[in-house]
Amino acid sequence: MPVFFLILACALWGLSFPVVKVLHLEQTSRMPGVGSEFLAAWIQVARFGMGALILVPFAWRRGGPTRLELQQGLWLALWGGLGMALQADGLAHTAASTSAFLTQAYCVILPLVACLRLRRAPDGRTVVATALVMAGGAILSGVRPGDLRIGRGELETLVAALFFTMQILTLENPKYRENRGTPVTFLMCAGIAVLFLPISALIAPEVGMLVTAGASWASFGLIAVLAVFCSVGAYLLMNVWQPKVSATEAGLIYTTEPVFTAGYVLFLPAMIAAICGTGYGNESLTKAMVSGGGLILTANVLMQWKRKPHPPSIAPGP
Repeated sequence: MPVFFLILACALWGLSFPVVKVLHLEQTSRMPGVGSEFLAAWIQVARFGMGALILVPFAWRRGGPTRLELQQGLWLALWGGLGMALQADGLAHTAASTSAFLTQAYCVILPLVACLRLRRAPDGRTVVATALVMAGGAILSGVRPGDLRIGRGELETLVAALFFTMQILTLENPKYRENRGTPVTFLMCAGIAVLFLPISALIAPEVGMLVTAGASWASFGLIAVLAVFCSVGAYLLMNVWQPKVSATEAGLIYTTEPVFTAGYVLFLPAMIAAICGTGYGNESLTKAMVSGGGLILTANVLMQWKRKPHPPSIAPGP
């Protein structure tokens, strides 16, 4: 059951890529010359701020967040917010395909953390599954060995993967085992919005752009989709169900996200364009999508096949 809900979270996250791309096209058509850095930061404020507002009545249903829920929610906001900020800036300095591939570095980092904390080598199943995921990610992203040069963009993306690793480990920490997913998700969303608000205001061409960026029905609708499905829905599933699997297993499950994205871009861009009047062309099914996605799915099936009971936590204890 946890695996199903985490895969569902990946399906919801996968929606964000075509939606954010259409939102960027819609905003730049209304505000030509506005920098992508500002729009990337503004989107985080808008989607997570709206997500926090949606969760307010649910987060206080039983007396509000506890001290440990507050602590975990803010740590998740910090790791997730820093990771997304570095990933977004890294995209300005490297190819999107390279960024997508390097982001999956947490699949390698998590087994290494497990080795260090448990003082034992990863089992053969984990090694094979990790290799399949990295190969599938490289094929799906179109990365070739000659493309991998460590410049600013590549380095920022690798550091972002490290922050995403910390986010996964924070959810596995035994001290937070009794935390409720809804208050934690509210605090995470609110924390990310607060983190990016001053950044957006600082890099905005003018303060009024903070309002202008969302001043259209199309923009509002796309932000609402990001808030409801990709922020509240996906992260609520992650925060509730990830603690029920190991961090290493969760890291491999999360690599199914680009597989869903590859499927969505076959039909969603044209559908969104029909509603919003702004979009980009649907992509075509390629051999890389089939083979790369197939390897990632095979890795996850391998990890779940006749799975043993939940292994010991590799996250820091109390």
